[in-house]
Amino acid sequence: MLFLKLTLVPAVLLAVSLAGKRWGPSIAGWLSALPVVAGPILYLLTLEQGPHFGSIAATLSMSAIAGSEAFNFAYGWTCRFHGWVVSVTVALIVWGFVALGLSMLPVSTPIALLCGLGATLFSQMFLPRSRFAAIGKALRRSDIATRMLAGAILTLAVTSLASVAGPRWSGLLAVFPLLGIVLSASSHRASGPEFVISMLRGMVLGRFAFAAFCLVLAVWLPTGNTNLVFMAASVVSLAVHGVSKTLMPSAPLTVPATAKID
Repeated sequence: MLFLKLTLVPAVLLAVSLAGKRWGPSIAGWLSALPVVAGPILYLLTLEQGPHFGSIAATLSMSAIAGSEAFNFAYGWTCRFHGWVVSVTVALIVWGFVALGLSMLPVSTPIALLCGLGATLFSQMFLPRSRFAAIGKALRRSDIATRMLAGAILTLAVTSLASVAGPRWSGLLAVFPLLGIVLSASSHRASGPEFVISMLRGMVLGRFAFAAFCLVLAVWLPTGNTNLVFMAASVVSLAVHGVSKTLMPSAPLTVPATAKID
């Protein structure tokens, strides 16, 4: 189990990072909105704490889309006028207030779905728009190592504190904007705000797949086989993700960068 905690999320983060460098910021954001971090964490939580715990955590993770979009919304507007340190600080404060509010809501699948989809539609309408995305710089080994280490730390923290935090905060923290912080800050520092904004807008369309993943878990985990339910959730999520890709607008001034490592 410890081996899975240390390797599962970091391996997925590595794949997303390289794919984003190969196909550009919009694709990086779109891919990172998949349950690449929360999915493995929810799986480990379910194995350790049981299906009922996992179902509640998945419900809160679905509502926590609102927290992630609040982070992205705050970062997207702040980064146009400030550097990455200020942008991360402001976005985390906003995320904290939203997460606290979400923790006080009743555990309800319809309410969670409404929160997640409502926040996604809000971001789609009101996130700043980028007319172009700067060409990403070479992906350094230190960037990859930082992203993978952050993923391992978050996985260990959430799963270790689950019995104390309970399913509500375990579900919310499973969707802590780890990728948002790491990808936004590193991209902002290396390639500028336009690159970040393009990436954040790519994340928005990916939220539908994340919501579908959590919805399947919330409904079926209490009565189904854990492994089969997670497999079904993954298939549904990928199907929804494929549909959302067709809705992604083209960015004619974005020049994809070939992935390479310094």
